[in-house]
Amino acid sequence: MNGNGTLLTTTSCLLNQNRNPDLTKWEIEQRLKAYLGVKQIIWLGDGIEGDDTDGHIDDITRFISPKKIITVVEPDKSDPNHAPLKANLELLRQAKDLNGELFEIIELPMPHRLDHEDQRLPASYANFLISNGLVLVPTYRCKNDSQALGILQEHMPDHKVIGIDSTELIWGLGSFHCISQQEPAV
Repeated sequence: MNGNGTLLTTTSCLLNQNRNPDLTKWEIEQRLKAYLGVKQIIWLGDGIEGDDTDGHIDDITRFISPKKIITVVEPDKSDPNHAPLKANLELLRQAKDLNGELFEIIELPMPHRLDHEDQRLPASYANFLISNGLVLVPTYRCKNDSQALGILQEHMPDHKVIGIDSTELIWGLGSFHCISQQEPAV
């Protein structure tokens, strides 16, 4: 959510039959609007290969301010992530806020492919955590690490952007944003 009434999500996650088999897209939207107080939902398509959450938004696209959206892109046309991320980028380029203004879309590279035990891992720089003036960014010992950190620092100048090697952490199929999520109440 951007704090101004707009929510980002993916059809691959919320419209997946294993999550909401008895709800239509319209019904899901009505519940999100009622529960979260949002006025508008931007639906993207698929997430990245290896994501066991059916395409959670935090692996691909994030608000970094009410008007700025960071989204990952894969320029290698032979990579399975290229087409879905390109389609998401096109949707974002057309998306408007509640005032009818286009969002600023910032492209973030994908890290190189990481596999563990014959499974592609959902490594993504978008799974960062924003906290108390810091942005903790997963890195993966690859050439795109410094580029991703630079892009985030440029567009989040009031934060200190810190890269932390997440090569082993991603074996659990998530990174900082994923592991920071709430614990259930006891």
